[in-house]
Amino acid sequence: MNTIKIKFLDNGQGIYELKKATKGSAGFDLKAAVSKPVIIKSRYSVLIPCGISIALPPNLEAQVRPRSGLALKNQITVLNSPGTIDSDYRGEICTILINHGSKKFEVQPKMRISQIIFAEVANVKLQEVSTLDKTNRGESGFGSTGLE
Repeated sequence: MNTIKIKFLDNGQGIYELKKATKGSAGFDLKAAVSKPVIIKSRYSVLIPCGISIALPPNLEAQVRPRSGLALKNQITVLNSPGTIDSDYRGEICTILINHGSKKFEVQPKMRISQIIFAEVANVKLQEVSTLDKTNRGESGFGSTGLE
């Protein structure tokens, strides 16, 4: 098991529990570490601070992902989903929320706004070549396999 160090920043003090929402949860909820409500107008995006910073081991990355309930019920999602946090980043974790809905949305202090998932990073080496091996699919993409 990997250990991830977490630091609660001034704006994140007292708003987190170091546990998953349920036993089967894949990730941990991130909360809005804001002192007053933040309005996201329709079709706009806002950077919301989460009040924590982390230290990941070199073999891990963190991904900031949407919460399904916010997306379904309010059309609020993470703009750069998933947002990648590299193992050498030590700044505050933030979430870029976008409002795809037709009404404004109000982010309340301490609201669960996104989730953070941890994943292993493959250790790879890129090798430049002049040609690639042939496959049945070839260069066909973007819907080339159909819907049925």
